[in-house]
Amino acid sequence: MVEPERIYVLIMAGGKGLRFWPLSRESRPKQLLPITGAGPMIRMTVERMLPLVPAEQILVVTGDSHLKEVQTLLPELPRDNIVPEPVGRNTAACIGLGAELILKRHPEGVMVVLPADHVIARPEAFRQLVAAGVVAASRQEVLVTLGIRPTRPETGYGYIEAAQSGQEIEGQPVLPVLHFHEKPAPETARRYLAGGRHYWNSGIFIWQARVIRRWIDRLLPDLARGLERLAPACGRPDFGRCLAEHYPSLASISIDHGVLERAEDVVVLPADMDWEDVGSWSAAGRFWPQEEKNAVMGHVLPLDSAGCVVHSPTKLVALLGVNDLVVVDTPDVLLICPKHLDQEIRRLVEKLREQGRLDLL
Repeated sequence: MVEPERIYVLIMAGGKGLRFWPLSRESRPKQLLPITGAGPMIRMTVERMLPLVPAEQILVVTGDSHLKEVQTLLPELPRDNIVPEPVGRNTAACIGLGAELILKRHPEGVMVVLPADHVIARPEAFRQLVAAGVVAASRQEVLVTLGIRPTRPETGYGYIEAAQSGQEIEGQPVLPVLHFHEKPAPETARRYLAGGRHYWNSGIFIWQARVIRRWIDRLLPDLARGLERLAPACGRPDFGRCLAEHYPSLASISIDHGVLERAEDVVVLPADMDWEDVGSWSAAGRFWPQEEKNAVMGHVLPLDSAGCVVHSPTKLVALLGVNDLVVVDTPDVLLICPKHLDQEIRRLVEKLREQGRLDLL
């Protein structure tokens, strides 16, 4: 067992949610919205962890402009536990900052790193996996990730290739990671699914705070120097001022590219917990009510139509003889696109930005 006071949770809530435009906006991104209908995603993320750790040991890093809403959604968290990023600097900087904050509180702290916008339908299974990962990370100086057993040849996720055997901790297999793979082509994804050695990269990590800081020192020295300038202010009244001064200059790189793909002693826990990284309208539709073979949220009248994903909380959307469309109605924007293009919605956002239509972003 690991002493409960050593376990800290870092929730990364700084994303922009561009693929869920026009519902998701810069002022209110995906993680603050009830995308699946079950409540704001960040709220659901915190509630999954509260049976495992107290609110005082949960930290959230979010965008500066979202601070007040996150505080409102998470009233049980101490105010100092919700940290506003002056600007987004990707996951390595966010995790490095979280490690510094945790080390100030507990020099032997173990970090559980979670994105704010995932869906996990089996939270108890998830907590059992996290508990096993915490034990693994505390016993050995390993970097632990949860790898989701694939259920389909998904091309929208990165993959983790693991060894076929390893050790067992708390009844869970813990396998050495051989390679990380980028989002694959369809044929490659089918091969990964059939082979049984590849897992979806969940973006959920567990490690000792001092261990990840040491890897950042070794592999990302520029980022490490920036974090060293921030570290003395952690927990001090002038922390906000110091963050505003130094955080924008930190290197912007993902923890995957910057550390995990190059580090040694990376292990994966194969995970069965009904997980989804809800990264598109099509993915969100899997959790919505079905009507005549369409995923619907709101007021929809489908006739001779199938495979559509429709979000319209106030206005009736009538579908006649159409298939595989995404339809999202908001007070100022109506989005219609083929389902197979819903990963490219950010192109519309970029075009609006070019045109100076910031009122729609």
